[in-house]
Amino acid sequence: MNYFKSFSEQVQGMNPSDFDSLAMELFRYQAKENTTYKAYLDARGVNPVEVKAVGEIPFLPIRFFKSHKVVSGPEEGFESFYSSSGTTGQITSRHFIWSEEFYLKHSQKLFEEVYGSLEEFHVLALLPAYLERKGSSLVAMADHFIKQSGSDQSGFYLYNYDVLIDRLYHLKQLKDGKRVLLLGVTFALLDLAEQFGEDFPEMDHLIVMETGGMKGRRKEMIREAVHENLSKAFKQLRIHSEYGMTELMSQAYSQGNGKYQLPASMRVMLRDVNDPLSWSPRKQGGINIIDLANFHSCAFIETQDLGRFDDEGMLEVLGRFDNSEIRGCNLMVN
Repeated sequence: MNYFKSFSEQVQGMNPSDFDSLAMELFRYQAKENTTYKAYLDARGVNPVEVKAVGEIPFLPIRFFKSHKVVSGPEEGFESFYSSSGTTGQITSRHFIWSEEFYLKHSQKLFEEVYGSLEEFHVLALLPAYLERKGSSLVAMADHFIKQSGSDQSGFYLYNYDVLIDRLYHLKQLKDGKRVLLLGVTFALLDLAEQFGEDFPEMDHLIVMETGGMKGRRKEMIREAVHENLSKAFKQLRIHSEYGMTELMSQAYSQGNGKYQLPASMRVMLRDVNDPLSWSPRKQGGINIIDLANFHSCAFIETQDLGRFDDEGMLEVLGRFDNSEIRGCNLMVN
């Protein structure tokens, strides 16, 4: 556990130029100390000693978080975990965590690097379904943001959309210099838009941020259609997005163009959709993520999301593979 404390401090203070050396250090550690990842490397016939560069590191398929306790070190040292959302009958992922305090501080740091201090916000979290179960990392993060805002106007909302609208009108009139963050799961934001779009207050200091997620509540939509609907209903030129998942400790943010600037602790590498063991020859493919904040579990994750890079190196999340299960924090391509 002393290694986790030391590595967490390195992650918090890292420069982008530190990424490769930290990734290689973490790979060597997890290839030895993570029982699940070690077994996966053995099954692949990979000798960790022969891996000399980040591009040679194998990625653990994300489904292992459903079937195994993916931790580095003795399993008895991990009791707390975050769990993914899912529709009835689905097996959900469990991400066992070393320190919730680290996760919350790290999430705050990544948000504030993009948007500024949380003390400058009123945070309104519209997270029905997530609030109705235990173990959501998104709810934990939102609760921390609410507390860090220091505002008595901040808070959670379930299905009480009329109360939320009243609070927004109050904040429009407040004029205290703070911005308003409306952080919502996608299906709830769409419901709010349909029911109260005509009555939604026009606010220059409002940020509407969707976290993805239909959870079987609505027909899946491409992100462009979601943002077009929300932008019109909420009278906003841009709809922001948060890209994260239960299996990751880090998040990336889009400020309204659907493209994500990755934080220093994350790197995305695109694999060939027809050969998951090879890198994509194009700027589009399956998303493999290195998250250095996953030092306690596995930092090298093969997700079921599809993505591409634009000419400026910004990541666009296109959706999921057709045969993957519906995930709570992502949108799906029809």
